[in-house]
Amino acid sequence: MADFDLRQLTTMLAITEEGTFSRAATRLGYTQSSVSQHIAALERTLGGAVFDRPGGPRPVRITPLGAVVLEHGREVLAKAEALGQAVDRFKAGEGRIDVGTLQSVSHAILPTVLRLLREEHPRCEIRLSEPDEPRLGELDLLFHDGLISEDTEHVLLMEDPYLAVAPPDTLPAGPVPARELDGKPMVAWPSTCDQPRLEQSLAEAGARPRIVFRSAGSETILSMVRAGMGLAVLPWLAIHQVVCRDCGAIHGPEGWPDLQVHDLDPTPARSIYLHWPRGRDAESPLAARTIETAVEVARELARQAPAARS
Repeated sequence: MADFDLRQLTTMLAITEEGTFSRAATRLGYTQSSVSQHIAALERTLGGAVFDRPGGPRPVRITPLGAVVLEHGREVLAKAEALGQAVDRFKAGEGRIDVGTLQSVSHAILPTVLRLLREEHPRCEIRLSEPDEPRLGELDLLFHDGLISEDTEHVLLMEDPYLAVAPPDTLPAGPVPARELDGKPMVAWPSTCDQPRLEQSLAEAGARPRIVFRSAGSETILSMVRAGMGLAVLPWLAIHQVVCRDCGAIHGPEGWPDLQVHDLDPTPARSIYLHWPRGRDAESPLAARTIETAVEVARELARQAPAARS
């Protein structure tokens, strides 16, 4: 049965619907001898006739064997057509990809990437997750603030500078020397992703803040800073959408103080990368286009970010 040719089934279906070999040939754009050869080859594979041929202009009649073949052949042809359409959609960038991300990328980069992709490919399917470990696994793409241990291809999207966030009059105006944070209470992210490297960078600059609370939620951290628990050092991507462009502050709810945002000197920064399995982008046009779009969006964001100070 593996020797079946879809053209033979297509020819058989056309003959059944048209009634004669000659009309089927006209419909398919074949010569009548080609139609006869297709059916002869099919009958050799099956070991029996699929049509009774009365001769002359009279229509052919399908045999019991032919009826069995045609019953299942219609389904085979329908599935083949669906397969062809699915491949065409895949090549047009309308397949499915699974993307791993992290909070600030989900907040700042991905919304624009998703909007642009859906405008180009409205039928694409993009599934997002925030994995506990920086692993590709079954993912097609992974955003991460650093390189990962797996052998991947990757692109550096942007350098994301860290900024100090504090209640008014907690820190001096202007770029704050990092050593000013030494000994001060600080609300921070958990010791995952880039956080240990940030704290090491602060230590190398002479600052060892006292961590009084850790939370994975940037909004929670800002709320604790407003409540007076301490200052925070957060990456620009995590807070840039809530920073007032005119005054450089983060406005609080009614009755709560605004928070001041300060550049640090030197400026710690984290590297935002996009990873994918080696060679995978060539197999998935949608993944390749997602990579291109993420690079474009990140470069535009990077132009808005504060300049780093060494």
